[in-house]
Amino acid sequence: MTDDALNHEETWDTDDEHTDPDELFDDDDWDDEADDGELDLAQRHSLRRVAGLSTELEDVSEVEYRQLRLERVVLVSVWTTGTQQDVDNAMFELKALAETAGSQVLEGLVQRRQKPDPATYVGRGKVDEVREVVQATGADTVICDGELSPAQLRTLEDRIGVKVVDRTALILDIFAQHAKSVEGKAQVELAQLNYLKQRLRGWGGNLSRQVGGRASGGAGIGGRGPGETKIETDRRRINHRISVLRGKLREMEGTRAIKRADRQRHRVPSVAIVGYTNAGKSSLLNRLTHAGVLVEDALFATLDPTTRRTTTADGRVYTLTDTVGFVRHLPTDLVEAFRSTLEETVDADLLVHVVDGSDADPLGQIDAVRTVLAEIGASDRPEQLVINKIDQADPDVLAVVMRRYPEAIAVSARTGEGIETLRETIERRLPVPQTEITALVPWDRGDLVDRVHREADVFSLEHEPGGTLITARVHPDLAAQLNPYAQANRQPQ
Repeated sequence: MTDDALNHEETWDTDDEHTDPDELFDDDDWDDEADDGELDLAQRHSLRRVAGLSTELEDVSEVEYRQLRLERVVLVSVWTTGTQQDVDNAMFELKALAETAGSQVLEGLVQRRQKPDPATYVGRGKVDEVREVVQATGADTVICDGELSPAQLRTLEDRIGVKVVDRTALILDIFAQHAKSVEGKAQVELAQLNYLKQRLRGWGGNLSRQVGGRASGGAGIGGRGPGETKIETDRRRINHRISVLRGKLREMEGTRAIKRADRQRHRVPSVAIVGYTNAGKSSLLNRLTHAGVLVEDALFATLDPTTRRTTTADGRVYTLTDTVGFVRHLPTDLVEAFRSTLEETVDADLLVHVVDGSDADPLGQIDAVRTVLAEIGASDRPEQLVINKIDQADPDVLAVVMRRYPEAIAVSARTGEGIETLRETIERRLPVPQTEITALVPWDRGDLVDRVHREADVFSLEHEPGGTLITARVHPDLAAQLNPYAQANRQPQ
């Protein structure tokens, strides 16, 4: 590309068919929130180039560039509500998603409309402008910041002449690249097939009929007629594969449920670390438990949940689970496919909600995560908000977040600042046993003493000739096992 193409000053493309050049508006108009009324005609029929969205490849030789084989993409978005800052944040997030998937971003185009065009997403007159940008930049893919219907996808590809991908397909592709475990791969494939099933299309010979037999034309008796199209065959095979994957996931879900039931039976409290993708959840888990989980500065680096056991300062055992990150407008198919994995979040005793304090819109991250939590039925779980990456955060932005959420804890998983405060807060908010009991446990019941150490809040412990004298606050089921050894004549210390 030329230097001029990479220098993204904000310019305005106008459609001569609809817009008079004298009616162009200033950039200040974009600061106003779109209301329900009629938008300015020039705004509705203009594409705005977003500055700073080009992926610069520095210090990469021509040979190395050919080896990278990056897709060259143009980003397209329709802005319906919010401010200019909101749409710019959304576009930079789309850029990060595109780069994570392995592409080079050449341009970012935004059109302001009350709602996406039902046929072409950006409006019929603007598709030609997008095609011109694609031809000028040499792009081979267009990525739209929204979920396109099959008709929109087909129309855009036919008119622009290159591959068109929507936000859902982009996120699914990233998940497919990062899935490592058998369960993770099955979940991603299930989501991809559910997405693909509604978007099958035929090209030329792919629409030929399936027939058989030795008669003239290969049809045979009973085989003449419309038959089954290639698309119908593909859809049938996809449905069969979906059934197989759901069966496999049910089996894996059973194994996960057994482990979860075992923890619940032994009254082991569970803490789930949730939050926006790349907010630092895995780094926080490593800080709290020395888990050694993969940490990477990339979106959706963690797809498979990791659970680690740790202990409180008084010796009680609890678990910490690192979960898959969320994002704005997370595809419904993906949420459904990962439902068994997300059950770790639904059943947790405490949610540690991690927010990227260095992000341009941390408040938007919080809202997006809580929206997904509501979708999976975890909105009623106790939550501890944690603002991470404070060593990189803008102090003014951090002050706004802390003023909005004064109960939040500011930490840096990289430097360790605030980690001890977070650890103490987690331990304080864990569920505690309610039944106080004093029992003289015989020497041959060391298993009960071990459970008391792991599950109970111990007040005192003394070794006597008859066994171990324990005064503690325990769960009802453990209290039932200690009752035969209870010392009714002794008072709790």
